[in-house]
Amino acid sequence: MSPARTTRPGPPEPRPFMTLHTAVVLLTAVVIGLVVGGLSYLSGTPLAGAVLAGLLSTGGSVPVLHHLIR
Repeated sequence: MSPARTTRPGPPEPRPFMTLHTAVVLLTAVVIGLVVGGLSYLSGTPLAGAVLAGLLSTGGSVPVLHHLIR
């Protein structure tokens, strides 16, 4: 009687660093932030205020985009 051969499963495939959904949401949020910051600067807001407006709009749009893009 020969011993039964057991095959070991290979190592699991590595998960991607970032899913496609996450990449699309973050990229869209950055584009929105750049547009808002640029338009704020062009309307006469000081540079620091325009950067702050861009950062706030980027952060604020992430949860909204997360639920909109599925």
